[in-house]
Amino acid sequence: MSEVSTAYRKLIEISERSRQFAKGLPEQQQARAIWSGVGFTLNQRRYVAPMDEVSEILTVPRYTQVPGVKTWVKGIANVRGRLMPVMDLMAFLENPSQLQLKRRRLLALERGELYSGLVVDEVLGMQHIAQDEYTQQVPAEYADTLPYLKGGFETEKGFWAWFSLYELARDPRFLNVAS
Repeated sequence: MSEVSTAYRKLIEISERSRQFAKGLPEQQQARAIWSGVGFTLNQRRYVAPMDEVSEILTVPRYTQVPGVKTWVKGIANVRGRLMPVMDLMAFLENPSQLQLKRRRLLALERGELYSGLVVDEVLGMQHIAQDEYTQQVPAEYADTLPYLKGGFETEKGFWAWFSLYELARDPRFLNVAS
């Protein structure tokens, strides 16, 4: 019995020393709400589109030119058995890209009956941004895309303009492709 008592007392002593030298729990911090989107560039400016507005990201597929359409409509591509109009977003904004087409990427937009591919300069992958970094103020250099912006995010990496593909899809100029 004395062996049990001695062992028990030793455990209590170790426990008390552990508590005496233990550091406290880290301070609880409030979790920040995160907004996620697909990052891309147009003319070296950073944009982010909401995840639910981009159905997929592709390399620019082979396409067939279509006569009688505006110059920013590259043509029609067969993407997994579906016909997709391929549209150059920079050319639509009247500021053609200087990058080779094979280096550029395509964001697929699917909303109801509308299924289109938008060629952008570069895709930067998923971006997870704290919602409290949102601002309605957009720098002047984004003026050509302002009708499609819903503000932006001022992050430690710099400014990301929130580009709405759905706003672009509502624009009658975008929907009227006939020349």
